[in-house]
Amino acid sequence: MKHTILHVAKYYYPVEGGIETVTKYLVEGLTDYENIVICFSTDGSTHKDEINGVTVYRVAPSFRLASQDVAFSYYRELKKVIKAHQPEVINIHCPNPYVYPFVVKLAPKNCKIVMLWHSDILTKGWLYKAIKPFETKALKRTDLIIATSPNYVHESSPIFRYKDKVRIVPNGVITADLELRDGDAQRIGNIKKTYDGKKIILFVGRHIPYKGIDCLIEAEKYIKSDCVILIAGRGPQTDRLKAMATSDRIVFLGKVSNEELRCLYHAADIFGFASVTKQEAFGVALAEAMYCRCVPVTFTLVGSGVNWVSVNGVTGEQVALRDVKAYAAAVDKILGDEELAKKYAEAAHQRVEDLFTDEKSVAAADAVFKELI
Repeated sequence: MKHTILHVAKYYYPVEGGIETVTKYLVEGLTDYENIVICFSTDGSTHKDEINGVTVYRVAPSFRLASQDVAFSYYRELKKVIKAHQPEVINIHCPNPYVYPFVVKLAPKNCKIVMLWHSDILTKGWLYKAIKPFETKALKRTDLIIATSPNYVHESSPIFRYKDKVRIVPNGVITADLELRDGDAQRIGNIKKTYDGKKIILFVGRHIPYKGIDCLIEAEKYIKSDCVILIAGRGPQTDRLKAMATSDRIVFLGKVSNEELRCLYHAADIFGFASVTKQEAFGVALAEAMYCRCVPVTFTLVGSGVNWVSVNGVTGEQVALRDVKAYAAAVDKILGDEELAKKYAEAAHQRVEDLFTDEKSVAAADAVFKELI
């Protein structure tokens, strides 16, 4: 009989996002286990469904506080799921602080608790002060903490105090989604033609403060190369960013399909990854771009995995945090040196191939869970 892992997530497929992507490939890839998911619903109802053979329980939120869903029925629903499936492991995808006290209270004594630490909570105001005791209690109780990079086990993170029970399981990209398909060559050619064959700098992600899109827009003023900056995605900052972007070299693409995104990755020359806080804990989009040989330029982010995913001077360029002139200079350096650009592109692809594929991530997680059980 297979051991059961209950994955406690904020959201689950078909909700899209970096954490949701990682959660899905782990749940579907850990085939030696029976995997169950409990998460918040996005349609206002509490229900159970099946996604690719995985049972998913979705709990309707009662309201939302900051970025955290709160559900008055969550304790009751979690209790029913634990009773029905008797998991040997409960794997909490963090941050999700509302659920921490419920998991600690309801987990059977013989059940192992794992906290998969996707990111710290960086809000340090009154709300975090209220949350922190529950976070600390969960960290003390947990049997194992999974960090997505060694860089994140940093003194600035709550998990540093518990580093003796931390294991590293890097995030991975789903390489099958990034491989070129029939018709892609023409699509990529059309993208390049649309921008008159100019070099392309690509940004992909939600338009939120820590993504640093404003820095990318500011850097454009100092970029000397003949290029365009394509900004894919949308979010609460979109209108403000559009107002900032007075240059006709900056183009907002809006939300793009997975097919469009794959071709954009392959068409672009530089990945404008300008995140400015360690809330960018890893950078799944960064690894996706690297796999497609799109060379990254990043800022130095102390305590983040970003500068572990992309290595300065090996897979791309890294400059001091928020130094937009240095960022522009790094872009010009790559675009002005074809041999260097090719060297970085191949090294970036190989680094992802070696370390950051979904298969590698699942294998690392499998080893950690087997060690635990």
